Amino acid sequence: MHLDLRRIAQPVGAWTSILHRASGVLLLAGVPALAWALERSLASPAGFARVAAALESAPVRLLVLAWTWALAHHLLAGVRHLLSDVDVGAGLRSARRSAWAVNLAALAVTLLAAGALW
Repeated sequence: MHLDLRRIAQPVGAWTSILHRASGVLLLAGVPALAWALERSLASPAGFARVAAALESAPVRLLVLAWTWALAHHLLAGVRHLLSDVDVGAGLRSARRSAWAVNLAALAVTLLAAGALW
């Protein structure tokens, strides 16, 4: 049987779960760069100035926004999953609502961060 993922309609809970895994990968991928930037910024005033200058560029700001979304989504979806493990919000209707809430709240946090960055 041919499996065409573009034609399979996933419920919002499935997308939230998939995005939870993707956000975890983004968080893991960003840790070395963030650790390096922290180390450089604390090493000397010149290192701090270099990191601050790098954060002024648009590509780095977009990466910071992606990492912000990943952090917000992973945290919120993780809490949602933990609550569903203890049967809080495990019903179909409340699970759909909480999935939408997680997705929209992570987007809202990212938009707030974008407003602060630009």
